[in-house]
Amino acid sequence: MSRIGKQPIPIPTGIKVEIQGTHVTVLGGKGTLERDIRPEIDVNEQDNMLICTPKGTSKKVMALWGMTRSLINNMIVGVHQGFAKKLMVEGVGYRANINAQTLTLNVGYSNGVDFILPEGITATVDKDNSINIQGIDKELVGLTAAQIRDIRKPEPYKGKGIRYFDEHIVRKVGKAGGKK
Repeated sequence: MSRIGKQPIPIPTGIKVEIQGTHVTVLGGKGTLERDIRPEIDVNEQDNMLICTPKGTSKKVMALWGMTRSLINNMIVGVHQGFAKKLMVEGVGYRANINAQTLTLNVGYSNGVDFILPEGITATVDKDNSINIQGIDKELVGLTAAQIRDIRKPEPYKGKGIRYFDEHIVRKVGKAGGKK
């Protein structure tokens, strides 16, 4: 039995959920999200709650049960509150600028790297060189943050690069040969 799948999903006021077979649409104040769910899972609305029930007891169906519940819950939270990730740009001369939907990163390469933000994602750059990424789709926010981080991953000696705000970089000592 899935501990996550059996939990009901509360629907906040102002959020409208439409279920048509295996297609789920969630409308809220921040936008609309749609997703096709697996046919092994049945989703029903009861008393401002969504209930996911499996159509079988195999191991695969039980895994899909919890995943489907989490995906639908993320859709509801996304259109109600939204999701955000924060990245830090660290290094001497490392800068980030945003212009419309293009994020320009100067992170030690000979030319700046232009990253075009996907549709549905907004970003802001603070004075302390932190990048705030916001959106209603949790998967897209996380994927965009990971792609920006991949432009210059933090290195273990000085910690230069782009890292998540809450990420801890394990530092290495460096060379000890010159200390004889």
